[in-house]
Amino acid sequence: MQVATSPVRFGAGQVGEQAVYYEVVAPLDARTKPPIVLVHGGTQTGACYLRTADGRPGWAFAFARRGYRAIVPDWPGCGRSGAIPDDALDGAAVCRGLGVLLEALGEPVVLLTHSMSGAFGWRLVETHGPRIARVVAIAPGPPGNIQAEPEIVAETADAIEVQAVALRFKLDKRAPFRAPMAFVEKKIVGDGGRFPRAAIPAMAAGMDVIPPRLVYERLNVRGAQLKIERFENFRGKPILVMTGSHDIDHPRALDQATVDWLAGKGAAAAFLYLPDLGVEGNGHMMMMEDNSDALADLVVDWIESRAIARRKAG
Repeated sequence: MQVATSPVRFGAGQVGEQAVYYEVVAPLDARTKPPIVLVHGGTQTGACYLRTADGRPGWAFAFARRGYRAIVPDWPGCGRSGAIPDDALDGAAVCRGLGVLLEALGEPVVLLTHSMSGAFGWRLVETHGPRIARVVAIAPGPPGNIQAEPEIVAETADAIEVQAVALRFKLDKRAPFRAPMAFVEKKIVGDGGRFPRAAIPAMAAGMDVIPPRLVYERLNVRGAQLKIERFENFRGKPILVMTGSHDIDHPRALDQATVDWLAGKGAAAAFLYLPDLGVEGNGHMMMMEDNSDALADLVVDWIESRAIARRKAG
């Protein structure tokens, strides 16, 4: 993959018994800003932060341009990280592996999560709060504490069909979930016009499967989603939730409820619903859409405690 970049250094490594693979995009000159750890969502790998759908450098490079070292892991057991048997690969296992990475970095980080990894972020605040200076959650999955259980439409010994917020899922109870094209077009891409239609086949071809226990948790089948039990690390923690106008699984009220829950637990939680800034059309993969650089600037402005409400994303 060839990606044109500003002057940065690029590296990769693995950490821990689970061999969590990560890539590093960093500015060439020494900076004192904290690392940003960018955790991908379901069906993705860290590659979603390296290149946009139209071939521009992705968020990892945008943050490096602003002076931040971007750390981009693949989930434990997924992508290029070490294998974990499907029957042992749940959200707790993913969080343990990501926690080892946070510890290895040796300094507080900005933790950026997306979609399905939102629930991992809430767990990591619980377990590794001192290692996390701030959280940026892009259209995040809520914690199991408040996520509604889906309607079970049909079930056999081998499969279960559930109705989630906007889509219906038929899940094999033993095999990983492979996204059908309808999922790619409706949920991943959407109809906001900011993800180029010509890039959909490449997106679909590069998507990973989701191990069965992880997808059950994400959909909260029979209350399986990760729940938070201890909240001392949430008190005063700066957390930003950012959502676009055309994300069918993340209507405004749903993500506002997550922000309200976080605030109720003592977090310094803020909600950035992009239409409130006059920014329309962003779907679920905003880090790959045509205004990705402007959105990365909004994230950095919040990290640096600037008044993001005065900014516009083009």
